[in-house]
Amino acid sequence: MSETNEKTALVEDEHEDMSSMDEDGEAAGDKAPAGAVASALLKDPAVLAALQGKLGSIVGQSSGYIQSLPPQVKRRIKSLKKIQLEATKIESDFYKEVQDLECKYQKIYQPLYDKRTQIVKGNHEPTEEECDFPSDSEDEETQLMSEIKDKATIEDEKKDEVKDAKEAEVKGIPSFWLTIFKNVEMLAEMVQEADEPVLEKLEDVIVTLHEKPAMGFTINFHFQENDYFTDKVLTKEYEMKCEPLEDDPFSFEGPEIIKCKGCSIDWKKDKNLTVKTVKKKQKHKNKGNVRTITKQVKADSFFNFFDPPQVPDDPKAEVDEETQALLTADFEIGHYINERIVPRAVLYFTGEALEEDSDYSEEDSDEEDDDDEDGSDADPDFDPKDAKATPECHQQ
Repeated sequence: MSETNEKTALVEDEHEDMSSMDEDGEAAGDKAPAGAVASALLKDPAVLAALQGKLGSIVGQSSGYIQSLPPQVKRRIKSLKKIQLEATKIESDFYKEVQDLECKYQKIYQPLYDKRTQIVKGNHEPTEEECDFPSDSEDEETQLMSEIKDKATIEDEKKDEVKDAKEAEVKGIPSFWLTIFKNVEMLAEMVQEADEPVLEKLEDVIVTLHEKPAMGFTINFHFQENDYFTDKVLTKEYEMKCEPLEDDPFSFEGPEIIKCKGCSIDWKKDKNLTVKTVKKKQKHKNKGNVRTITKQVKADSFFNFFDPPQVPDDPKAEVDEETQALLTADFEIGHYINERIVPRAVLYFTGEALEEDSDYSEEDSDEEDDDDEDGSDADPDFDPKDAKATPECHQQ
């Protein structure tokens, strides 16, 4: 510890020496040895740690600007905060009315989603009018016309063979939801190879919104009969809140997920994908005999999604970091399925929605870089007198 302090002091003394040399107008050649010493010191991990610690203690400290204001100005700031609190309460009411609108329009959307399901499952073959939609490219259009022409020729020449071929045609849109899950990165990380045969049987994902006074939604995963479990529907329920915190009302940013609840899965014998059997050898301490035991341990699987960590009823209860990380990821996935994937499923199937999401991510990154250039956001007591002049904005 003393060695680190000595090196920190040496760095500070060296910095003062270099500053003095700059003021005296010394030649660049005279400063070279000092620069070399500083460079060598900065390569020392202990010195770097000391510097980082010192910088870390400075970041986020109040500039003292607010504290230095006259009492009458501080009083006016209090009145502004009271106004802000009222605005926050109105914002909460706004989101509650948005919930009513979402429930209303969910009932309008649902017939379209039901029709989508019938096409995906193969229960409805779209008419020519229903398929009248521009192709993505001229090549696709040409290929489609060529296939239609070839099919017409075959129908004229070999009617019986065509009849058999039609019966063997692919039904609906195979692997629709599995393809979507594998296209979306946060879901693809969850899907294991062993999960894929079951997710091939996933025929629909439906979101139901909770009616007042509750706020939240339930995601319903509808499966065909399969070799793994007997359930027809697996559910994941999310509870939301839309009230500012009493002790921190200004942290309110709209509705947020606070809890989630999965469901039990009725696995068929030896088909549980969320556990695996491992063999372990044990040696007797005295006799030296070795025996092999088998036990079940948790396995990585998409279906762990239906067994999330428990959230304490007390909102002030502490949650360990690992559990908090799991819950945060779970909430993000549930929100994404509800807000993005289910409403725009076909675009995630084709990958078009992924390109749009990527574009938005790049724009967000650019904005964050711009924000970092202005230090005022990092300091709640930013003093405008210390700010640099804002460059003029010239219209092109």
